[in-house]
Amino acid sequence: MEDDRADVNPDSIPELEMIYADMELMKERFAKLLLGEDMSGGGKGVSSALALSNAITNLAASVFGEISRLEPMPPDSKARWRKEIDWMLSVTDHIVEFVPSKQNTNGIMMEIMVTRQRSDVHTNIPALKKLDAMLMECLDNFKDQNEFTYASKDDAGAKSQKKREEEKWWLPTPKVPPNGLSDVTRKWLQFQKDSVNQVLKAAMAMNSHTLTEMEIPESYIDGLPKNGRASLGDTIYKNITVDHFDPDHFLSAMDLSSEHKILDLKNRIEASVVIWRRKMTNKDGKSGWGSGVSIEKREQFEDRAETILLILKHRYPGIPQSALDVSKIENNRDVGHAVLESYSRILESLAHKVMSRIEDVMHADNLAQNPSGDPKRNPLKDSASMASGKFPSAKEELEKLNLSDAPTSMTLSDFMGWTLDNEKESKQELSNGTETTTEQLAKQPSATNSKKLSYLEKLDTLGGRSPSARQ
Repeated sequence: MEDDRADVNPDSIPELEMIYADMELMKERFAKLLLGEDMSGGGKGVSSALALSNAITNLAASVFGEISRLEPMPPDSKARWRKEIDWMLSVTDHIVEFVPSKQNTNGIMMEIMVTRQRSDVHTNIPALKKLDAMLMECLDNFKDQNEFTYASKDDAGAKSQKKREEEKWWLPTPKVPPNGLSDVTRKWLQFQKDSVNQVLKAAMAMNSHTLTEMEIPESYIDGLPKNGRASLGDTIYKNITVDHFDPDHFLSAMDLSSEHKILDLKNRIEASVVIWRRKMTNKDGKSGWGSGVSIEKREQFEDRAETILLILKHRYPGIPQSALDVSKIENNRDVGHAVLESYSRILESLAHKVMSRIEDVMHADNLAQNPSGDPKRNPLKDSASMASGKFPSAKEELEKLNLSDAPTSMTLSDFMGWTLDNEKESKQELSNGTETTTEQLAKQPSATNSKKLSYLEKLDTLGGRSPSARQ
């Protein structure tokens, strides 16, 4: 026994102990998954898909938390996240589908069926990993910045600002120089916000597409009212069924002052869309639509409701999940869909939190530059500001992630050098007689299409392409 110990390198003992500890932790994690979170072993646990979805969600909550400051993640937390999320994602390596293939047997070509990783998992898992890495890099970029800090609880200025932002009383208040941030830092901060915004839209795209692939549970359908009007209420129903419908006018007439009211509106509209679609496909035997309502009118009302849903999804990305989404997740039995949905959802939430913290610093900068003319801030409006009234498809956003010449992650020093290089290139182009007009800079691929897309088709376009080319 002593001879065996003598052969072991003492330096490798801590490493071996760490490996054994990881193995025990991994056994514990997967034991809970196999038991369906029912540690009594009585078979009353949830499905494997829901157990894995909950495990990924809980892991993200314990590692990231609220993200109250713009700073790199602690090394221990980052290492834990990388290690344990890889454990969860390893399940997808064994989600396969049968595909035809040819095999040469004794000089005879035969067609056989072989297995390969399921196409949606094979495409989207690498894309989500890339978005994950981009968010971590963005947080790492704030390591060396020193122009803004965070005030302590006893700071007088912080207390006065907290009175104005009571909805964020638990978060530290950003502090900027008396005259605000420098121009370079301000532009760099905007660059970081734009980069995180691209990640946010891409994660939203994949999450929306995955949710549309899940079947609507019968338990949700059984709880629906008999018709769309009963779900919407008379006021919302009248605003949707007017002769001349304007989405912006509709939203301005709605009370969207809180997350609860936005979520209630979304739940009502989603329920009505499900009811109307089932009636148009003759899947619903309940009475409801009058004989005077034509199929064309039904399709028109459904399309209007779907447009409102699409706008709400992009304008308010931070609101909780709707009743339909929760029902789909709880009743889903597809493990691949469960992993894709939960992973994209936590990346969407993480990107939204980072966006909010960047907006907090920008707001403090605006307040320092214009202390007298500062309007009261609404966090829901800040979340909506990224939309700017326009809602490009996430397919375009993913293409921007793939094709953009600008780096997606830059430190402040990198950004300063990058801007100087760009200015030199621009001056050199002008000296060479190269003209770049505003129209050329603003030129975008044409998004016009003669075919009118429904809400689900629009969501399908959101997840139509993943940034796997960047791998």
